[in-house]
Amino acid sequence: MASTLSQWFRSLRVKLLQRYEHQPFVSCLAGLYGCQWKHYKRSQPEGCCCNKLEGASFAVLVAAFCLTLLFLYFWGQAKNDYNDFDWFNFGNLGFWFPWSVVLLAVAVVFFTYVTVLVLLAVCLVSEGQKLYLHWSHKIGILVSLTVSVIAMAVLSNLWSKEWRTLLLSFQVTAPFLHVGGVLLMTSLAWPVALHFFRMKSTVRRGLIMAVYLTVLLSLYLIPLGLYSPCIKEKWTLGPAPALIGHRGAPMLAPENTLMSFEKAVEAGCDGLETDVTISFDGVPFLMHDYTLQRTTNIHEVFPNRTNTPAARFTWNELQSLNAGDWFLSHNPFGTAGSLNANDRQQAGNQSVCSLQAFLQLAAQTGKLVIFDLYRPPRDHPFRDTWIQRTLEVIQNESSIHSSQVLWLPSNLRALVQELDPELQQTSGSRLPLEELQSNHIVKLNLDYTSMSAELIREYTAVNITTNLYVISQPWLYSLAWCAGVHSVTTNAPQLLSTISSPLFIMSPDEYKLMWILTDLMSFVLILLIFFFHRWRERELAFCTGSRIKLEGGTYSKFKKELSDIWSVSSGNSAAERMPSLAAVTEH
Repeated sequence: MASTLSQWFRSLRVKLLQRYEHQPFVSCLAGLYGCQWKHYKRSQPEGCCCNKLEGASFAVLVAAFCLTLLFLYFWGQAKNDYNDFDWFNFGNLGFWFPWSVVLLAVAVVFFTYVTVLVLLAVCLVSEGQKLYLHWSHKIGILVSLTVSVIAMAVLSNLWSKEWRTLLLSFQVTAPFLHVGGVLLMTSLAWPVALHFFRMKSTVRRGLIMAVYLTVLLSLYLIPLGLYSPCIKEKWTLGPAPALIGHRGAPMLAPENTLMSFEKAVEAGCDGLETDVTISFDGVPFLMHDYTLQRTTNIHEVFPNRTNTPAARFTWNELQSLNAGDWFLSHNPFGTAGSLNANDRQQAGNQSVCSLQAFLQLAAQTGKLVIFDLYRPPRDHPFRDTWIQRTLEVIQNESSIHSSQVLWLPSNLRALVQELDPELQQTSGSRLPLEELQSNHIVKLNLDYTSMSAELIREYTAVNITTNLYVISQPWLYSLAWCAGVHSVTTNAPQLLSTISSPLFIMSPDEYKLMWILTDLMSFVLILLIFFFHRWRERELAFCTGSRIKLEGGTYSKFKKELSDIWSVSSGNSAAERMPSLAAVTEH
């Protein structure tokens, strides 16, 4: 029994000391990476995996991987604002096209291409092969790198707030990015250890370990600086934020139309948000844009007035426009195709909605309302009385109760409070608490990038609630929920109303356990990998043998170990007892 066990350990030792060559696999890797389908160069045990030029190419490849990953993550988490990006381009280019989706597809293609090259390089290094990147791939990497840098620079200039969105996203994704990063560095321990113990140059060995350990330790310690409002005890979680339909339910119907607000009510919204402009003859109506080009067929009805401000049209002229066909033809959210025949017909027949009709719907359904009020241009009859005219509609021309109105305009706020003290005064700016209280502010209406659990708690302590706009992605809604936000304005009430709990919530103890276990398991695995390669390279240094060719490949015979195995049985040929293994490089 002892003899058999001893022989088994000796056999295992020999197998561990053998270096396997998977020639078809390596040929495929070398062909894809360097277009060397017939010939490839194997690195010597004491040599580097590449020359200086290929080393520089690999460094550029790693840089391209990092930048394309950042580009993809940056634009992927910006999905909440794709609609704004597309309409921004519509305003500048004059025609509609889903540029946001095209940009996302470009980011995915570049990242996938660079990632495949990185994986090929790592596999080649793990197999002990020399790196040789084909010139066509070098051009492809430079193109990927250049496009990513230019795209990031342009987006940062035009949409700088997306960087704040990216920082917010880390509050949800950072725990999982930490785990993914640690797993990646743990898997890289194999090729790093392999070449570390093969290299004779002390400088190269030191450089490799310095870079590897710096990145690894940074990943291990990142959770110390991580903050997320979703890392909390579940029993401390407050109620879900109420939903306010942004211009109604613009994914289900044309924005700012009566149909859109009806859809928002059906989706379970607690409030309705819109934008109010006053017509030339004094009728407040709903329109977000300065002109009517985007959401009406003005180019057909009034082709010579397409650039005329919306407030320059009379109510009768506005009523002659179609405010729904654009939704079906442009399909801004990609959701028009999901409408049934009746909804499509209804959407195509929508007209410009008046403030009075909007308020009546809110009054009948018991919903809160909030709106931006645009001051008419100069020489407009209601240029100086636009606020009084709007209050007349609220008080005298609709049945809505004043307490249902979240009054957002900051102009003449003292006069508005005097004329209608029951309006819920709402501020669109993050002002000092003293100023908010002196203006009788009961709600803040802020951009979602201003989200801060600490500030929300401060405002709540003085009975000021917070509404964030525009939140349409489940992860942002979950983050707002964990932060204690009271309500959110959304383009997707039909989606957010189905969320019964935050997508990510974890107790501090659970998170600490995940963090510690991840780092500990990674540390142990890396130590084992390095100890294994250290032992293996030292043992190989003392082994001598002769090369024997077999039909399935070649291998080196270590005299003492293999002779012991051969002597175990007599009568069988060496070829029958030997494992069919690949070559072992001689030292």
